[in-house]
Amino acid sequence: MAGINLLLLLFLATPPATSSFLCASSPAATCNSLIDYVSPNATTLSSIQSLFTLPTLTPILAANNLPLSTPPTHRVASKQTIKILFPCICTNGTGKSHGLPSYKVIHGDGLYHIAQEVFSGLVTVPQIQEANNISNPDLIIEGQNLSIPLPCSCDDADGQKVVHYGYFVPQGSSVEGIAQRFNTSQDTLLRLNNLNSSKDLMADSILDVPLRACSSVISNNSMDYPLLVPNDTYALTANSCVVCKCDAALQWTLQCVPSGQLKTGGGSCPSVRCQGPENLSIGNTTSSGCNSTTCSYAGYNDRTILTTLSVDSTCPAVGGGGGRGGGKSSAARLQNWRHMLLLLLIFTVSVCHM
Repeated sequence: MAGINLLLLLFLATPPATSSFLCASSPAATCNSLIDYVSPNATTLSSIQSLFTLPTLTPILAANNLPLSTPPTHRVASKQTIKILFPCICTNGTGKSHGLPSYKVIHGDGLYHIAQEVFSGLVTVPQIQEANNISNPDLIIEGQNLSIPLPCSCDDADGQKVVHYGYFVPQGSSVEGIAQRFNTSQDTLLRLNNLNSSKDLMADSILDVPLRACSSVISNNSMDYPLLVPNDTYALTANSCVVCKCDAALQWTLQCVPSGQLKTGGGSCPSVRCQGPENLSIGNTTSSGCNSTTCSYAGYNDRTILTTLSVDSTCPAVGGGGGRGGGKSSAARLQNWRHMLLLLLIFTVSVCHM
């Protein structure tokens, strides 16, 4: 009877099963995804980095919009949520973390403990079994390395490229509230998560939330294309020489500047400028009248950081309606003048024949 009661308690204490995220992109498609990790106890950023076997601390700092100068010893409180940025791969219609995290079994470990307590319910016991070809969940070996298949996706959402975010659903949440917070729609959330209605949303589950990324002028030939950076996060790119931040308050346009870091692999980063009389560095802007010119990051290849000049005009349009986007385009105004001249010619000919 005591054994039955213990099993019942374990069942009641188990959070809702973590579902796999749909990933219908071409097989072996890869991308970056985010997921919430709720720390079960007080810890440090370096310990979380080690748990998720991330090569550097930068992905955690970038995902949580923490300064690059944040030390590895930065404290994380018990039950505090930390976003984890990790590589994702699509296989068999679902997405899973690609190559990491990898967990080394220690004495006394069980799959339930690893799934629900160490990784805070981000995966289930059956998912770990499948990822590691374990037929008997009670038979794991001390020192064994287990692949932990975090849920993720690389699919577009509503025709747009997005970053899929495994959002931990707090108590009292609603689909409507989550949709408003993350700039998406209720229908999209229901469809991505295979929910029939908002009533099916379960607290403490992991919800697939598509995050809009800031627009950029990065070339499709760049090694970091497409550089998808969602709001309130940043990315270190171009061999760590450029940092790009997304801020919805800045019209959802990616803002890139020199990182001030050492180049990946050693050495100093180049001083990157745009060609032109302004001689601007990446991220710098100059104004002339009602026009502003910005040196924008356009990507990189093995040897070169690419740039382009972006011109933004707030000049009033001919005929009123000034301001960015105000008035008609030059082609439209030219067409209107042609139309007026034709009418004038017809009227003149008509008067001459009277």
